[in-house]
Amino acid sequence: MNIENLLRETLSDMADEERPPAPGRFLQAPGRRLRGRAPALVAASAVAAITVGSAVMLHGISSRAPDDAAGHRDAVPHLTFERRPVVSVTVAEGTRLARLCETLSSLTGRPVAEFERAAKDGAALGLPPYARGRLEGFAFPGVYEFEPTASPGEILGAMVARFGAAAENTGLVEGAERAGGTPLEIVTIASIVQAEAGRKEDMPKIARVIHNRLNRKMRLQLDSTIWYGLGKYGVGARVEDLKNPSPYNTYRRPGLPPGPIGNPGEDAIRAALKPAAGSWLYYVYTDPAKGIAKFASSATEYAELVEERRRKKRGAG
Repeated sequence: MNIENLLRETLSDMADEERPPAPGRFLQAPGRRLRGRAPALVAASAVAAITVGSAVMLHGISSRAPDDAAGHRDAVPHLTFERRPVVSVTVAEGTRLARLCETLSSLTGRPVAEFERAAKDGAALGLPPYARGRLEGFAFPGVYEFEPTASPGEILGAMVARFGAAAENTGLVEGAERAGGTPLEIVTIASIVQAEAGRKEDMPKIARVIHNRLNRKMRLQLDSTIWYGLGKYGVGARVEDLKNPSPYNTYRRPGLPPGPIGNPGEDAIRAALKPAAGSWLYYVYTDPAKGIAKFASSATEYAELVEERRRKKRGAG
């Protein structure tokens, strides 16, 4: 009996059964020979399984084993396994492009310069027009898996594609228009929110502070933007840092910085689009260890929060 007839008989028998067949009919323990109808079911479809760290492909399925010189049609199908390595990378929310390129370089063994060059080719990456050819802010966070042979452009392009999906999910373009801004401005605000927020629940409030200060023509005065302009990481900016002429120094320059200061996640984008209702103009991390921030609407309230932080700091010391 050939495989086509065997498969036809199997499906016919299954249709007449009152209960689904037991899994044991089609799943054989390792080392046991496939019998009866199982070869026909295996031969009827291609099988692919993905495992952490590698891809296992099952291929070369045929109705005749290669050593079947007699050409028996009922021979067990020949199965060939091929294990392919997979590189996995997790892009944390808020990761800067510079650090992302370094991480990808260490994982793939390719020079950092190759990723930096690919990052500058906005058209090849599929960046939206409002990104102005700049990848920072549009390499969407998440877990990615790719083959070691993937090019830097393919790797970064996958992150841009996922950003596109997030932009659709959040209604970025339409929401920015309703807010009277541009998608790039919203992504820039989202990147600041991502860098400043210690907790997800504070993101809409921090976004409101940023919007309120912009609406009042107040300077943002944010340490996170200063650190980005300096290409460094830190918590509190020093006096000399506040004098830096970088366009990302929001203590000296009004309005938003020229672009995103990292790659925000979907929660931060949503917060930038729909900030919480409130009149806050300031926030202070009164308990930095726990990431707890309190918000103020006046300079007097702000001064009180600063003093509260100092008291806690002295008590902890």
